[in-house]
Amino acid sequence: MNHVAITSTGPAIRLNGKPLSFSDIARIGARRARLVADEAALQRVAEARIVVEDAIAAGQPVYGSTTGVGAMKDVEWSADELDAFNLGLVRAHHFGTGDAFPADVIRTAMAIRVNMALTGRVGCTVELVEAYLALLSNDVVPVVRRTGSIGCADIGLMGQIGAVLTGAGEAQFKGIRMPAEEALAGAGLRPFKLAPRDSLASISTNAVGYAAAANALRGAADVTRVLLATGLTTAGALGASRDPWKAVAHVGTDREAGIGAWLYFNAKGWDWPNATHIQDPLSLRMMSQVFATGFETLVVAGKTLLAATGRTDDNPVVAGGQVLTSGGSLPLDVSVFMQTAQLGLTHIARNSFNRCVLLGNGGRRELPVNLVPPGTIATGFGPIIKLAGELYTRVLTLTNPISANSLVVAGGIEDEATFLPLIVERLERQVLALRRLAAIEGILSAQAMDISHDRPGNVPGIIYNLVRQHADTYWQDRPLSAEVEAVELALGSDELMSELISHSKIMELDEFFALGPVA
Repeated sequence: MNHVAITSTGPAIRLNGKPLSFSDIARIGARRARLVADEAALQRVAEARIVVEDAIAAGQPVYGSTTGVGAMKDVEWSADELDAFNLGLVRAHHFGTGDAFPADVIRTAMAIRVNMALTGRVGCTVELVEAYLALLSNDVVPVVRRTGSIGCADIGLMGQIGAVLTGAGEAQFKGIRMPAEEALAGAGLRPFKLAPRDSLASISTNAVGYAAAANALRGAADVTRVLLATGLTTAGALGASRDPWKAVAHVGTDREAGIGAWLYFNAKGWDWPNATHIQDPLSLRMMSQVFATGFETLVVAGKTLLAATGRTDDNPVVAGGQVLTSGGSLPLDVSVFMQTAQLGLTHIARNSFNRCVLLGNGGRRELPVNLVPPGTIATGFGPIIKLAGELYTRVLTLTNPISANSLVVAGGIEDEATFLPLIVERLERQVLALRRLAAIEGILSAQAMDISHDRPGNVPGIIYNLVRQHADTYWQDRPLSAEVEAVELALGSDELMSELISHSKIMELDEFFALGPVA
């Protein structure tokens, strides 16, 4: 048997049922690792399979193996009917619609499905594990339309992957979208015959939601890291006092002290202006607290998510030599902490917007209103601050918690849901808005520095120079849309993140989320 999915010539990732890391997930998604199924873990899969087969042979009803699912749970199938049922089950759950997930998310989702099976708690066949690995090995990536899960097992999403195993649906092969049967044939693969339990194991898991959540959290950590840099640049342009960053080392939490130390260290190395008389507005004075809390919510959500990649969320499960019904398909912990992270990002967005207003209202360092240079006839940056306000409000309105919404389906026996994929989608939209907000703050702070004749260094110098590569100093009214988008793209680049990390690391955050280019 071949238990290796060769996805690159890079170092191997051994899947053994233990939690993955963000580095693992990034490498799997980008095809930068060989995936190896651990032999001992495969033995657990085989042993669990024996328990399932023994239960079926003894005449025990096994949910989704010898019975229907959902409202049809009490319908039992005969041995002659099982092949048709198993094939039909995955195809019936190919009901997702809309835009497709990126290929990297689906690669990760398949790896998570394999990893969960390798806990030895699922009861699927070893052959099913190998079938997933074969898709990964040959880079046959099922097309998974992203609207179709209420976040209590991604049945409408995983069903699109399971259907491809059987030769139905669509997949990408060599980057081209085509019917699944053609993709399998092009890779030298045949449609897979699903055994009892394999069919339900192919759909009843939250692997797609977890993969998408990991991608979104990594993006959120990246943009928060960038906003910390643009926020420090603004603090320099406004001549903020650095004393609160010293003070937080004595009175703050460990995370707050760490962020404060990063801000203070990266404010050195140039002629930092000081316009402060007594104390600054809260948006400057409390940057350590705001960013530390935002990062903390992301870390908690990330740790919760990674733990989920190493546990079985199937129903039923194999435990203690028995096939047991389970409630593990409810990813409530991940969903709740993802929503908490959304709230943390909203505070960061408000903090950024407030600084944008400070830059434009003429209240600091004798900066002109709307940052119009003296003697210039122009409207200046007043209008674009309205865009910053719209982006902040966009982030805010996407924060409404939705995981506790009531929804009853399947004849009333399925009455809990978390809406994890929808939470992830909303987080992704927040990240997009935050990237644009960072660009606006960077452009405004660079303009303020030019008016004040500052020569920034350290991290503010990095941000200033990047902005000036894509947007000139504002001397007369001009369209700004393309400049904002260009700065946004540059701020979101791997090149900038690499420069920020090499210049001044935030050790736990940078390494935990595997920020920067995928190694």
